[in-house]
Amino acid sequence: MTANKKLVLAILGSPHKNGRTASMMDIAIRKAEEKGYMVTKINLYEKNISYCIGCRSCIDTKICTQKDDIQEIARLLRECQIVFLAAPVYWANVPAPVKNLFDRLLGTAMEETSAFPKPRLKGKKYMIFTSCNTPFPFSWIFGQSRGAIRNMDEFFKIAGMKPMGKVVYSGRASKKELPKRIVGKIERYLK
Repeated sequence: MTANKKLVLAILGSPHKNGRTASMMDIAIRKAEEKGYMVTKINLYEKNISYCIGCRSCIDTKICTQKDDIQEIARLLRECQIVFLAAPVYWANVPAPVKNLFDRLLGTAMEETSAFPKPRLKGKKYMIFTSCNTPFPFSWIFGQSRGAIRNMDEFFKIAGMKPMGKVVYSGRASKKELPKRIVGKIERYLK
C-alpha cells in the first residue's frame, strides 16, 4: 500500500491520446507532479473492460466479479487521494467507455442501504475535464457539456468525493491548441 504517498489517478476517457481533452488533463498532471503527487494515468480505450452484466454482486463484494482491468482501476481508485477524469462530449454525454466504467464501479463507489446509497470513497477529491465542438455560448444554451458534466459529477458525488473543479472547453474544433484561459483555469484549480 502507499500510505504516505500523495497519489492521483488520471483517467482519460477519449480515443484521442493527444487531443484537446487529453491536453487539459496533461496540464493538470504536470501541476500535480510539481506539487509532489505521484500520478498514474489510464486510458480507458486501452483497457479491457467488459460491460456490466447487472448481477449487482459488487454491492456486497465491493468489486465487480468479472475479471478484467476493472480490478486494477478499482484498486487505484481506492488508493488515490485525487481523481482526474477527462472525457469529451459525445451526444451531450460521456463516451461509452466512461459510462461503462461507472457501471462497473458501482460496488466500489457505493453500497445500498434501505434509505440512500452510502458512499465508499469519502475523503477523496476529483477534477473533471471535458470538451465539445459546439462554440460558446451555444454549447451552454443547448446544454452540450451539461450532460457529460452531470454524469461525471453524479458518479463522484454518490461515491462521496468532493469536487476540486470542472473545466469545459467549448468550440475546440476551431482551435489548434488550448486557449490561455483554459490553461489558466486548470492551473488555478491546482494551486
